[in-house]
Amino acid sequence: MFDLAIIGAGINGCSVAYEFSLLDKKVVIFDMDKIAGGGSGAAGAFLAPKFSKTGELKEMLHEAFDYSMEFYENNFSNFFTKTQLLHLAKDEESSKLLKLNQNNLSFNFKKVDKVFFNSLTPYAKKYEHICMNAGVVNAQKMCQALCQNAKYIKHEVKNISHEDGVWNIDDLYRSKNILLATGAYKSLLDEEYLKLSGVWGHRIDVKTTTKNPYSIHQDVSISPSVDGVLAIGATHDVHYHPQFSKEIYDVQKGRDELLQKASKSINLENIEILKDYTGLRSGSYDYMPHVGGVVKSHETLQCCEHLAKTKKVDYEKFIYYPNLYMINGNGGYGFVLAPYLAKILTKHILLGEKVKRSMNPARFFARWVRRL
Repeated sequence: MFDLAIIGAGINGCSVAYEFSLLDKKVVIFDMDKIAGGGSGAAGAFLAPKFSKTGELKEMLHEAFDYSMEFYENNFSNFFTKTQLLHLAKDEESSKLLKLNQNNLSFNFKKVDKVFFNSLTPYAKKYEHICMNAGVVNAQKMCQALCQNAKYIKHEVKNISHEDGVWNIDDLYRSKNILLATGAYKSLLDEEYLKLSGVWGHRIDVKTTTKNPYSIHQDVSISPSVDGVLAIGATHDVHYHPQFSKEIYDVQKGRDELLQKASKSINLENIEILKDYTGLRSGSYDYMPHVGGVVKSHETLQCCEHLAKTKKVDYEKFIYYPNLYMINGNGGYGFVLAPYLAKILTKHILLGEKVKRSMNPARFFARWVRRL
């Protein structure tokens, strides 16, 4: 018997496993491939805030960025590297946003090394830029370290059922609580309102004689050079999904596109591709993550459909799956958000602390009911 069974061993699931293990809870984590075998393993795992107009998403990401920078450095410094982030605008509109963000006093912006900046391409220097302290995470090793005190089982979970106050997983394992951290893959629950967007991610590690001291973000993300090797990655293809697409993803085409976009920002010389990483990343249709309990739609519709149609709906009056939770929809900010969200979710599960309405998956149920 486990205290928590986590389905999905990406950065979200592994971060929650870490938080539960700190409290001496017995945790099992399942994945059909391996730890960080999907979108998390393919991520460049660059830490950066969101440079955009003011709003709840931006504020949450800034708070998560500060939290996660400290979290990784204090707990897993072996798999975390502090870097200088060089964020380059792509057009006039993003240039205006960067200028607005320079007035944000929560970050200390720096000057870019003039010699290096002059070596960038004309496109890279055409628009506004920001330079600040940031970081890069070793994606796979970080995920492995986070769940080292949990029991990992390579197993594709097909069925979950709740019987006598306990979750039964494929008639093989039992747990008091269950957490879905399955990303944009097909859900184990038959809930129409729980839809996530999937974006196929692709990262390549390349050897090059070009020396890059910065973590560069423009059309793609480019890591600093380490022993002549740097990583180039992007949330790459919104159309490809490994479970539903008829054609196999074209790795060579993906490589060519990543290199073409990277070369718009920095002159890469004597390139040798060392390794490809690909995987599906999950996004949310309103860009906010899904964190918390899951509404049972059919039961809730039968007893209190009218509640979901009110302007200030009370989510607590909905009917939920017992002791079932989800954490999902981080988009391209998985490694920024995961430690921050894992702490929030752990307090919600074990201490009953409320999750903000803007993160609560129940918001999608309420919207779905209004559309019916």
